Amino acid sequence: MLQDPIKTQLKGYLASLAHPIVLEASLDDTSASREMHELLHEVAALSDKVQVSETGQATRRPSFVIRRDGAKTGVTFAAIPLGHEFTSFVLAMLQVGGHAPKIPDDVAAQIRALPGPYNFETYVALSCQNCPDVVQALNAMCVLNPNIHNVTIDGALFPDEVAARNIMSVPQVYLNGELFETGRMEIEQILAKLDADAPRRAAEKLKDVAPFDVLIIGEGPAGASAAVYAARKGLRTGLLGDRFGGQVMDTAGIENFISIPETDGPKLAAALEAHVRQYDVDIIPGQRAKELFPATQPGGLHGVVLESGAVLHSRTVILATGAHWRHLGVPGEEEYRNRGVAYCPHCDGPFYKGKRVAVAGGGNSGVEAAIDLAGIVAHVTLLQRGSHLKADKVLQDKLHTLPNVTVLTEALTTRIEGNGHNVTGLTYRGGDGADHHIDLEGVFVQIGLLPNTGWLKGTLKLNDFGEIIVNDHGATSIPGVFAAGDATTTPYKQIVIAIGEGAKAALSAFDYLIRVPAPAPEKLVTA
Repeated sequence: MLQDPIKTQLKGYLASLAHPIVLEASLDDTSASREMHELLHEVAALSDKVQVSETGQATRRPSFVIRRDGAKTGVTFAAIPLGHEFTSFVLAMLQVGGHAPKIPDDVAAQIRALPGPYNFETYVALSCQNCPDVVQALNAMCVLNPNIHNVTIDGALFPDEVAARNIMSVPQVYLNGELFETGRMEIEQILAKLDADAPRRAAEKLKDVAPFDVLIIGEGPAGASAAVYAARKGLRTGLLGDRFGGQVMDTAGIENFISIPETDGPKLAAALEAHVRQYDVDIIPGQRAKELFPATQPGGLHGVVLESGAVLHSRTVILATGAHWRHLGVPGEEEYRNRGVAYCPHCDGPFYKGKRVAVAGGGNSGVEAAIDLAGIVAHVTLLQRGSHLKADKVLQDKLHTLPNVTVLTEALTTRIEGNGHNVTGLTYRGGDGADHHIDLEGVFVQIGLLPNTGWLKGTLKLNDFGEIIVNDHGATSIPGVFAAGDATTTPYKQIVIAIGEGAKAALSAFDYLIRVPAPAPEKLVTA
């Protein structure tokens, strides 16, 4: 089941286990149980500190618990954790076996203090690149606090549960039997939902942070690049955001990042974070900016108010806030979100196996989504509101080879329809001006991005699309404030371009600082 190179690597990891662990399986006579049996025994054969027990009494079968030898609880998988969840499996074994999760000490203390009981059920798809972040966060919390339990459930193995809970989007997390959250979450976001006092403590922690030379808002490619370049110039650098990688985390295959022929979003995001952490950068996770107060004099301190209530100050600011998926804005879209309306074909596509779906959008994202979904669903209808597709020719050529894809141009989606529970159809206006109906069970929206700049309106100059207007140096309309990446007017929203623009913004900030002397001390902005 596991290839030899993976076995060799895994054997090296397991050699560092501090305590013996048991993989306690609850199996039946299904093929999935036989596959789980094979995986667990392959892993156990790599280390004398790993044993397999098949005496588990869990009601979900197949499933297994990773527990320390002699302990009663541990980390549970009702899944065969391959694909994107293999890393979650390996980390869980190491953490149960004595390796402390790599999280800040204050966050670990906060987790240990939670009273519980918290019984999480996390539904995933093995093809979902966002699911592992949630799984790994909850598993780490289980290791730190015996009052917290999490079971990772592969929806494909338990279709009856998926149907009963009407799960059509992952990751989807239940807490003590009630829906807790849908979508990707960092451990700080989970804690904020469990601990009502967490935002206040986060703001209190930041109260005495000294002003930065450069404060970068956004942890995507542009923000990461800016942080590396600023730190290399010896500037006191801060980097804040709610998730490392930004929109990259929602990207499956990346084949146009020069020098790396093929990778995926989570891998690239991890590489960006690892690179930033090699430098003296003050990383402030799980935070979002709410308001920008420009400096009152050249070279003075800008104030940035966060949603937590904290206020940070910096002589220069680099805005790298990125973008988010654009919505159709038609009746039915919000009503049926996560119940037939989806935005991530890689994450949610498996829930539409054998069904009829539509993809709204004829650019690269839309055509890539249609190609991916065609291998899973019964039929894909691709709707492009213009007269022709805008995707790269290589993608269009592939699309036209697929027998279960229909392409409709001059097709404007006007309504998503449902039965009160799930999507049942879609209405579009054709080039003839008439309305047409399609019966289907899912709609994947892939119509481009909107910049995350709403909080900046009225503060600096934006164009009609909400993009931050920048010049050739990445400078905005406010002296000392720069911007980079998908939130700006720079054309072509590409990862490689965002990285270059982030470097440019940092170099421009450095040039600004050496040319504008620091003014006399001034009164700091407060929330």
